[in-house]
Amino acid sequence: MEYSVLQFFLLGAITFIFVGAITPLMRKLALNIGAVDAPNLARKVQKTPVPYLGGIAIALGVVGASYASLLAVDFSLETFRLASFVLVPAMAISAMGLVDDLRGLQPWPRLIAQTFTGVIVAVILTVTDTMGVAFGNTYLNYAISVLWIVGVCNSINFFDNLDGGAAGTVAVITFFLFFIAYDRQQILVSALAIVTAGATAGFLMWNRAPAKIYMGDAGALFLGIIISVLTIRLSPGVVPQVKSFAIPLALMAIPILDTTVAVTSRIYRGISPFQGGTDHLSHRLMRVGLSRRLTAFSLWGLAAFYGALALSIYTWPDSAGYQLMAIGAAAWLFKLVYFLRIPSSGVD
Repeated sequence: MEYSVLQFFLLGAITFIFVGAITPLMRKLALNIGAVDAPNLARKVQKTPVPYLGGIAIALGVVGASYASLLAVDFSLETFRLASFVLVPAMAISAMGLVDDLRGLQPWPRLIAQTFTGVIVAVILTVTDTMGVAFGNTYLNYAISVLWIVGVCNSINFFDNLDGGAAGTVAVITFFLFFIAYDRQQILVSALAIVTAGATAGFLMWNRAPAKIYMGDAGALFLGIIISVLTIRLSPGVVPQVKSFAIPLALMAIPILDTTVAVTSRIYRGISPFQGGTDHLSHRLMRVGLSRRLTAFSLWGLAAFYGALALSIYTWPDSAGYQLMAIGAAAWLFKLVYFLRIPSSGVD
């Protein structure tokens, strides 16, 4: 059964409205129970306490819209099972993130939980043969999937350090992901991508600068699982295979750049990569004079550039695929050098 772009956009719009409506309720709940992010560390950019639990609103929107749409138009045990293979692990890791938001967890328990979730999801993807682009070796499929899932989870979590930065960037990434999946008639991937775009855009109404609520680890880890699994399931159908691999890398280029800059900077300075700091892309852009709002716009713009690049590689793989990949790689390396040259600390 085929669905029109308009039907998918309607699904995304409903999710947008729903998340936009319940986010202030989550904000009120967070204030009532004291679930707030206090500006008690030097790396905090806010001046007053900001409530968490925004991630719960995002998760409720994505999960609710996904299952509701299945019940409404295409319910079967098979589609329910395939959707649950994405949503259930995302909800599980989100629950761990919520504990971290409310009580605080050390880095290692978080990494172990992410790795455990990644292993389970990788096994499911391999056993069900739902990897969009697979290697010829089963164990290599396991290893790459786990590394990608854990890496994307941490990238989104690291990236959530600016009002509207992560939510807007994820909305952009999943928007472009939707168009590629829709053209390939990957209905489930298309639906999950558009509801994620709608949910993060709805949350963004309350998370843009100055943020009234944060998504917290519960939201960042939930989105990390969703995006990592969707990009693994995405089947661009582009040959040779290296061009298909380039598409998810392009979609995730900016969160990966942020993680690379932060981790490289911390290792160079002899501190733990897991230690928080004011050394992310957002902090560095503000350090060179951009406002919080303009910094967020810049990150969204960079994500849109690479989203358009991924879509272009998919659209013109034969005539311009390698050229576009070279442009994207060169631009990414230029940005890496540029951001690393900005001081890792100072007045933001």
